[in-house]
Amino acid sequence: MTALTERFARAVDYARIAHTGQVRKGTAIPYLTHLLGVATLVIEHGGSEDQAIAGLLHDCIEDCGEAHEAIIRAQFGDTVARIVRACTDGTAEGKSENTTAEAKQADWLRRKRDYLKHLAEADDEVLLVSGCDKLHNALAIVADLENPDVGVKVFARFTGAREGTLAYYQSLCEVFLARGSRSARELDAAVARMHAFAGDASRQVLAFEVSVRGDYQDGIPAE
Repeated sequence: MTALTERFARAVDYARIAHTGQVRKGTAIPYLTHLLGVATLVIEHGGSEDQAIAGLLHDCIEDCGEAHEAIIRAQFGDTVARIVRACTDGTAEGKSENTTAEAKQADWLRRKRDYLKHLAEADDEVLLVSGCDKLHNALAIVADLENPDVGVKVFARFTGAREGTLAYYQSLCEVFLARGSRSARELDAAVARMHAFAGDASRQVLAFEVSVRGDYQDGIPAE
């Protein structure tokens, strides 16, 4: 059993404050719900308190800024800070530099390519937290696809749109399954449902149909 101490409670409050005013894409749902969901999945899959805390804080650098890394290290330790950094595929500052749709797409493709390569070599502590993050996101997308008021319109919320999102999650499945990540089978099942509801039941990995892109094989940009 994972023992949770006052550190976990402090991390919940840190995440709540850091992400104040942020909501899940296309909704009015506080972003904190995603972070709590990821931490819950980490615990359910046997993660440590450090991993659960990293689940709570995994988007701080990406969505709230680089300054959070040093604060997280000071308040929650080197292990938590290392996992949070390893689960980060970009920074709030870096994303803000892309002001056009074309630039955002190009940056998104680069970041996802690099992150997939990173996961292929990441350690097990990082894999669990990252896998639970992707699983929680995939389950949220499936829930919206199943909702007749949303359906395939959910893909309009994402920079990768339908094709890019499907290809990215398919590629994530391949990496997590190959690495034997604890949440890989659940992610694979969720992504299968995602493809089916999106009209791609065969789970064919599609090219990223955007104006600025490289050539893709197996969902990953070719060099």
